[in-house]
Amino acid sequence: MSVPIRALYDANVLYPNTLRELMIRLAQAGLAQGRWTDRILEEMARAIARTRPDVPSSKLDTLRDRMNAAVRDCGVYDYEPLIEGLKLPDPDDRHVLAAAIACRADVIVTFNLSDFPAELLDQWGIEAWSPDDFLIDLVDRDAKRVWGCVQRIADSRRKPPETAEEVLAQLERSGLIESVAMLRTG
Repeated sequence: MSVPIRALYDANVLYPNTLRELMIRLAQAGLAQGRWTDRILEEMARAIARTRPDVPSSKLDTLRDRMNAAVRDCGVYDYEPLIEGLKLPDPDDRHVLAAAIACRADVIVTFNLSDFPAELLDQWGIEAWSPDDFLIDLVDRDAKRVWGCVQRIADSRRKPPETAEEVLAQLERSGLIESVAMLRTG
């Protein structure tokens, strides 16, 4: 078994429900060391609240607590002093890079690749990958374990019950096109 990839998950990867659940399950399965900060979780919660005003803030608090409890050593702390010295196209994303540096992440998993240019990340030995590229890498490493994570998501869905194919379709709608195709054919 290979060493799990150290991955800092950006808020936009933790926002879609099924994708968030997959990122957590990949970490639980030891395929990745999934990491995030309280600030990233706050951004995720604000995005959910914007699109789902029917979700009470108490449920969002519970979601954050459950996420932190679900993944061992997921929290990144004491990264704030690094923020001011970093340069990125969007200064509001510096906290993400600072956290990635602090936890010695291999990759930042994000949909906003243009906000994390390689020429600015190279000096830290960090790459920015889309969730699709991240999952492709994990499927290449251990397709059976990745498939097991998808199956566990399907098995956990009760109201209404879902199949693994329905979970894959949700991931595909979230932008995981190539990796879902690999899982379907693999």
